[in-house]
Amino acid sequence: MIDLRPLLARWRRLGLVVRDLPLALLFLATAFLPALQNHGTELGGVPARPLDVPAIGVLLLETLPLAGRRRWPALCLALVSLGFALDQLRGYHSPAGTALAVALVSAGTHLDRRRRTAAVGFSAAYVLLSVVLRRLGSEPVVEYVTFYLLLAFAWGIGVWLRSTRAAEADRRRRVAEATLAAERTRIARELHDVVTHHVTAMVVQAEAARYLTAAPERLEETLTAITGTGRRAIGDLRHLLDLLNPGHGPEAATPPPGGLRPLVDHARQAGQPVEFTEEGTPAESACSAELVVYRVVQEALTNALKHARGSRTTVRVCHGEREIEVEIGTAGSGSVSPGGSGRGLAGLRERVGVLGGDFSAGARDGAGFVVRARIPTGSRP
Repeated sequence: MIDLRPLLARWRRLGLVVRDLPLALLFLATAFLPALQNHGTELGGVPARPLDVPAIGVLLLETLPLAGRRRWPALCLALVSLGFALDQLRGYHSPAGTALAVALVSAGTHLDRRRRTAAVGFSAAYVLLSVVLRRLGSEPVVEYVTFYLLLAFAWGIGVWLRSTRAAEADRRRRVAEATLAAERTRIARELHDVVTHHVTAMVVQAEAARYLTAAPERLEETLTAITGTGRRAIGDLRHLLDLLNPGHGPEAATPPPGGLRPLVDHARQAGQPVEFTEEGTPAESACSAELVVYRVVQEALTNALKHARGSRTTVRVCHGEREIEVEIGTAGSGSVSPGGSGRGLAGLRERVGVLGGDFSAGARDGAGFVVRARIPTGSRP
């Protein structure tokens, strides 16, 4: 089978005038078909005459300007209208007169400036032509009115096409703006998840270091933990840049290397007692779900460090055949920091919802806070 795509690509690279020229030549060719002689548009009842030498110039004026109907719509309409007027005044009644309707549609569609001036000028020229034809021919006034309404209808089609294209362009612009806003939201969410977790841990560790000046060995251990946290933050930010890179493949949508264990160890180093339980084996095809699980655990541990520092925290992750269940609970006793903005939990709810899962976060019976998520993996049993 012949592949026409290269030819179509070459055709689209040609200029508008070259691409519109075949239509003009087609109208010109119909004017010389013997079967169509004196069977074209007839306005005014001027006696018909056969084609002669002046007719060639009239037909060229009436058809060839269509090659510029999109590039120069006003000039095209003026020249085609002049050719049509000469066609009717000379009595050729050529089928090429149909080019006037095409010129009107094109002007209504592609004319950007002085549209009202063009419409009024064309109408005035038509009235003048009608007066002259009325004196030369014998048609009643109603025929001129009817023909004008047909011409106005052709202009109206062009106006409708223009408005439709403008509406489509506006829709595409709004879609592009919405896509850009969604992308910005996604980037902000990723930055929040990555930066907040590490910076919170560094703040907690730095505050603890104030009280360890009398214990140099513990102070050294805390400062080493802060350094390690900073390095992990840099590594996670690099991974995030890979994830947000449009040219990067889908393999970027995976959690940082090491899984959840480094998150738990990191929280423990920051002084948070964490009990971690992981059941089942992660599915190979659940990269997106695993990333969401990682972010859920990351945000929950960050909140535990910020709002319930030193309280017992449990992390349970269960990998099923078709979904992953996550539960992070904090007892709630201990040092409590001021409340946050809630942006992190809202981002988690959106992440889980995109994959068709369930998410909840709130105070549990008694005391403390619990975060639960059920995340489909997309795999089949």
